[in-house]
Amino acid sequence: MSGKNYIIEVEPAKPAKDGKPSIGPVYRSVFAKDGFPPPIEGLDSCWDIFRLSVEKYPNNRMLGRREIVDGKPGKYVWQTYKEVYDLVVKVGNSIRSCGIEEGGRCGIYGANCAEWIMSMEACNAHGLHCVPLYDTLGAGAVEFIICHAEVTIAFVEEKKIPELLKTFPNATKYLKTIVSFGKVTSQQKDEIEKFGVVVYAWDEFLLLGENKNYDLPLKRKSDICTIMYTSGTTGDPKGVMISNNSIVTLIAGVKRLLVSVNESLTVNDVYLSYLPLAHIFDRVIEECFINHGASIGFWRGDVKLLVEDIGELKPTIFCAVPRVLDRIHSGLQQKISAGGFIKQTMFNFAYAYKLRNLRKGLKHDEAAPICDKIVFSKVKQGLGGKVRLILSGAAPLASHVEEYLRVVSCAHVLQGYGLTETCAGTFVSIPHEMRMLGTVGPPVPNVDVCLESVPEMGYDALSRTPRGEVCVRGDTLFSGYYKREDLTKEVFEDGWFHTGDVGEWQPNGSLKIIDRKKNIFKLSQGEYVAVENLENVYGLVSAIDSIWVYGNSFESYLVAVVNPKKQAVEEWAQENELTGDFNSLCENPKVKEYILGELNKIGKEKKLKGFEFIKAVHLDPEPFDMERDLLTPTFKKKRPQLLKYYQNVIDNMYKSAK
Repeated sequence: MSGKNYIIEVEPAKPAKDGKPSIGPVYRSVFAKDGFPPPIEGLDSCWDIFRLSVEKYPNNRMLGRREIVDGKPGKYVWQTYKEVYDLVVKVGNSIRSCGIEEGGRCGIYGANCAEWIMSMEACNAHGLHCVPLYDTLGAGAVEFIICHAEVTIAFVEEKKIPELLKTFPNATKYLKTIVSFGKVTSQQKDEIEKFGVVVYAWDEFLLLGENKNYDLPLKRKSDICTIMYTSGTTGDPKGVMISNNSIVTLIAGVKRLLVSVNESLTVNDVYLSYLPLAHIFDRVIEECFINHGASIGFWRGDVKLLVEDIGELKPTIFCAVPRVLDRIHSGLQQKISAGGFIKQTMFNFAYAYKLRNLRKGLKHDEAAPICDKIVFSKVKQGLGGKVRLILSGAAPLASHVEEYLRVVSCAHVLQGYGLTETCAGTFVSIPHEMRMLGTVGPPVPNVDVCLESVPEMGYDALSRTPRGEVCVRGDTLFSGYYKREDLTKEVFEDGWFHTGDVGEWQPNGSLKIIDRKKNIFKLSQGEYVAVENLENVYGLVSAIDSIWVYGNSFESYLVAVVNPKKQAVEEWAQENELTGDFNSLCENPKVKEYILGELNKIGKEKKLKGFEFIKAVHLDPEPFDMERDLLTPTFKKKRPQLLKYYQNVIDNMYKSAK
């Protein structure tokens, strides 16, 4: 296997000085050794991305949705770049005819669809700030965003109108116009107009701008194109201001990266749009596809029908969050274990053989072509048959799932890392590099990165294995938090954005995210516990889906709430002659003992310190979810909310453990 290092040093390390922590060397991608990719000519704004593609590829398929015939989903029906452009011009003229000028804030609320993209492009054309509204940021978040960003017009999915009405009357201080992506009932019209707000159905709104022509304002790179509110794990959502420059710089970097690893995007690429456009991850991927004149097909909005939509669309690039890939992994494993002894044996042999060759450094399409054809082609077909690249982001992907998919999917499986504040992808792993398993790869070729020591957590950026807070510098960074200069100052220092995540450099230049700077607490005996790191270790237990570890400075030991795997618990119960359904098994002391034993086993194996072992567990059969406000939309744990929700459970665990 190649011993290639994918980063180069551009500035030396700085030892600790004047009470400031030490800073490791500044690195950048080896693909930027001759400098960052220059800006793409003529590309100064997000509007240029779309406009230039319309000029270059007017008849290419741009946006597709499934046709519904007699209540049944049929084929994808497509609108070309030119057809979409003509509608965007109408939407833009209609917005302007409502008296909304450059710099105005326009909300978009609903699942991904063609109208979402058209509304966004109309904002790009007329220099409006596109403000995605996202209800899973928690109850009241939509109202907070409308009022905080002073949103005057909102485009809304038909079925979200009742949700929007819950923000009345407070939101109507700013919100004056609502446009439904579909229809509006007469009852809704009456209810909305009572508050002095005008509401239009989509087709009706398009007529407003008929025979009107508005000049497009000159757009600068520094102009804000979108304000994206991020959940954060505490407090009110923060409005991350993203400029045209951040997005066009990112596109130039992604282009350089894909060319460098022989995986360039082309007009023939097809993308399934299902991850929320309200998040930066999906937004920038779709901008990359638009920039290349490629095609974007929308899902039907139901996770249970996702696989069927994939089968019909046949995407070439599939982006996912770990939760989706975990589901795919579990589904495949169940199918294989139900396939009988011969099929199982054949699969296991093919898996071991291909994995061995991948580890030797063979490319994934050369590692076991016969096994791919006979055994793994069915998995490929399950993803539509054309997927060449699977990209995971938003949260860490478990190494065993990543390895499994690298072997069976017949595609590159890459893991990326970034934040809304860094305009999504800041690190991404490299194809054909098995040593990058479990890492987020090296930096993309348009940022500089360094680690800053975190002495209170024992992380040293200058040690043999450098560890520290990940800091990023470059043009992809956001322009600040909207109306929150105080928070902006907190995260920026000397041009460096402090992510709050703790990383560890690997010998090949890839980065492993190992902790979260703020997720640290002190136990009563004075020991510091880095909780995220522990959850990653305990998460390796195959019998559990998720774990939340808790401790505080009044107690000397840790407790945890665990979401166990149904199948694993039921199989163990059967072997140990325990009866009852999954819910009652989760309450059974013997099952708790079994799970605690498994956690301790992995703790010993990973050489955890005595105070890092868990002394008591509560098993919750219901997974942590956004509905109970326990997770952010990107599946990060909301620790204050988890504590509030499980406070009685925690108190009882401490009582009984004593």
